[in-house]
Amino acid sequence: MDPRIREHAETIVEHSIELEAGDDLVIHLPSEAEDLAVALHEYAGDIGANPVYLNNSTRADRAFLRAREDDFELPEHKLALFEAADAFVIARGGGNVSETVDVDPETTAAHNRATRPVQQARLSKTWCLTQFPTEGRAQLAGMSTEEYENFVYDAVSLDWEAQAEFQQQMVDRLNDAEEVRIESGEETDVTMSIAGNSALNDDGKANLPGGEVFTAPVKESVNGTVHFDLPLYRQGREIEDVRVTFEDGRVTEFSAGRNEDVLEGVFNTDENARYLGELGIGMNRAIDRFTYNMLFDEKMGDTVHMAVGAAYPETVGEGNEVNESAEHVDMIVDMSEDSVIELDGEVVQEDGTFVFEDREARTE
Repeated sequence: MDPRIREHAETIVEHSIELEAGDDLVIHLPSEAEDLAVALHEYAGDIGANPVYLNNSTRADRAFLRAREDDFELPEHKLALFEAADAFVIARGGGNVSETVDVDPETTAAHNRATRPVQQARLSKTWCLTQFPTEGRAQLAGMSTEEYENFVYDAVSLDWEAQAEFQQQMVDRLNDAEEVRIESGEETDVTMSIAGNSALNDDGKANLPGGEVFTAPVKESVNGTVHFDLPLYRQGREIEDVRVTFEDGRVTEFSAGRNEDVLEGVFNTDENARYLGELGIGMNRAIDRFTYNMLFDEKMGDTVHMAVGAAYPETVGEGNEVNESAEHVDMIVDMSEDSVIELDGEVVQEDGTFVFEDREARTE
């Protein structure tokens, strides 16, 4: 076994989920990540935790969704497992990133609505979403398998204490602010209130790699237009060149240069899928390239991302409404050029550089 896999498992167990004796752990990984599952079982055994291993197969998911098509039911047995568990480890991987390309977006939306209580049960527990490097993901990223393995393991093995200190500078500024304005290029100019909400420091806990600071906008406060100029992968299809207009928080107009029907399916999942649930600011300088993997791409320095759909309740302050939805879909804006982030009218980032960092030093 590659020793980096055991290091990855150690980071997950000791840093991300802080596994303890007696914890009931659900390990949900694709078959390609069996070595990571083995390493996690070793650590769980040493600690005295109780693992259950589930295989995450996109081929099986596709078969079920295409056979059922609609009228989905809540899987009570799966819900019971998730409610009983103390912690979850979920890894992305898989061989064919386009496996679900021929699943109707409306079918996916219907399934997400039916299984939302399962998602809520998982999010209420300690969890870690990570990545196992596979050939399919390497191909999508335009890298050799070895290059992609190095990229993934470098990103998950940061000094997370130092990264947390760096990101806390932005957390503190967001928590002292009431309004955010984001401008980029000629098409993105959007404002939103974050008054009363909390910014959180993603330092490799729930997401590994971590590397962002995120909060929730006040639901009906978002106004303006956004050009999401970096693409995203959804249901095995690339959605690119997305443009969205917000009025009083709600998406009123949208377009995409490619696979607009998939984007429409997201917005039509439920009413709250047309509202923003998250504003995130990428701060991980170790992630220095776009790889068509949102777990990494949203953490890149020089980016912001906005997620339509569900808000994380812990980011929403008392008295503000938590946006509840069966969706949570992140989209990214490149902030490296002709861009600013303002908090209450004060610039905190310009052309990708934060006011508390040196541009020349960060590019060395």
